[in-house]
Amino acid sequence: MNHTIEQPLNQAMRKTRIDPWTWQERYGYAQAWRVDGATGLVFISGQGPITPDGELVGAGDFEAQARQTFLNLRTVLEAAGATFDALVRFTTYLTDMVNVRTYGRVRDEFVTASPAGTVVEVGALAVPGMMLEVEATAVVASGRESR
Repeated sequence: MNHTIEQPLNQAMRKTRIDPWTWQERYGYAQAWRVDGATGLVFISGQGPITPDGELVGAGDFEAQARQTFLNLRTVLEAAGATFDALVRFTTYLTDMVNVRTYGRVRDEFVTASPAGTVVEVGALAVPGMMLEVEATAVVASGRESR
């Protein structure tokens, strides 16, 4: 069984969600995305709960940190000429896996088509007090050049 959902991004590019099973839907992610006709890739470094001035947001408050992380991700995507719809892959690092459901809930406030992804628990992150970090990959079509 190959469960696919196609999302035409424009005439030149198409994303197809690849889910050979249905169990992943309970966890809000896709097994893979096939991208045809893409002309650009955006590799986004780990984003965390940091203000534009470089200060940590929400010390000890995972939900506040997750929300700021996704606001930062949106800012980087926009600077690259993309939106959350262009995402095809996340790698998420949590300092405590107990927060995975809250992470998923906040992610879903920003991301409607779940990209392929992995969530792992780590002992610490680069900035003391950070509880999560999210790396991402996005695809952009011709004509969506960075500003």
